Amino acid sequence: MNKTLKKIIIKTKRQIFSEIIGNNSSLLKGEGYDFLELKEYEYGEDVKKIDWIISAKFKKPYVKVFHAQKELNINIVPILGGSVYFGSKRFKQELITEACSILGYSCVKQGDPFTSFIANEKIEICTKKSKRHFAVNTMDEKIFNYETIGKITNYKNITNELFKNIRKKSIIFLVGDFFDIENLDLRVLAKKHEIIAIITRDKFEEKPFELGNVNLVDPSTNETFDGNINKGTIKKYEKYIRENDHKLFEHLQNCGIRFTKIYTDEEPLPKLLRLMR
Repeated sequence: MNKTLKKIIIKTKRQIFSEIIGNNSSLLKGEGYDFLELKEYEYGEDVKKIDWIISAKFKKPYVKVFHAQKELNINIVPILGGSVYFGSKRFKQELITEACSILGYSCVKQGDPFTSFIANEKIEICTKKSKRHFAVNTMDEKIFNYETIGKITNYKNITNELFKNIRKKSIIFLVGDFFDIENLDLRVLAKKHEIIAIITRDKFEEKPFELGNVNLVDPSTNETFDGNINKGTIKKYEKYIRENDHKLFEHLQNCGIRFTKIYTDEEPLPKLLRLMR
């Protein structure tokens, strides 16, 4: 096993099962998903439970009531296109592995079954439904060693296949850098499942500096670029990034999707804890 991967597994397992986190509330939280009935809204209840369509019909706020469910259905979906084969501090693929490992061990600790997929042009099963430590280790190894070069991310195919393959209402963690999101549409998937987005980036991607004449290779398409990275080029690039992220954040908020952004020089656990609480 690769030394870096082994460190990730040992580190994340220790973090989740340590005294600091292990004896406190779990990283993963949720309620039952089996619908029971509708009832009139009472002051103090979570407004997220309001069924706005029914409320509009009856001209009174109604909330959905669900059967209690001890186990959560967790799906961990790292998006491994060629763009994650990059990093100034460490590769984004390594950060994604660590974030997924934290989520996997949180499932094991809480006793919730999790399934993992690898997504880019389509989705493929990574590990089948399990509550075992072995499944987390297998998932980590597959994500860490996955050949991302030449892989293009197709968000439309990803969301369509997740919708078809995940039938029971679940919590879906999407973990990736979320660039080139023109065909990203999570509205339908978000109505069926609870989605949580974990955006993994390298700070150099958002704030690059002048490099002069360069020869670059796009790890997604293998296309080469010969040119000059100067102030003008950087200005246009930063504008594109701002527009991409503005569209992304607006879409996630409109879909009611919680999200966080983690950089390659940061520890993922503190941000994941804040996100889940």
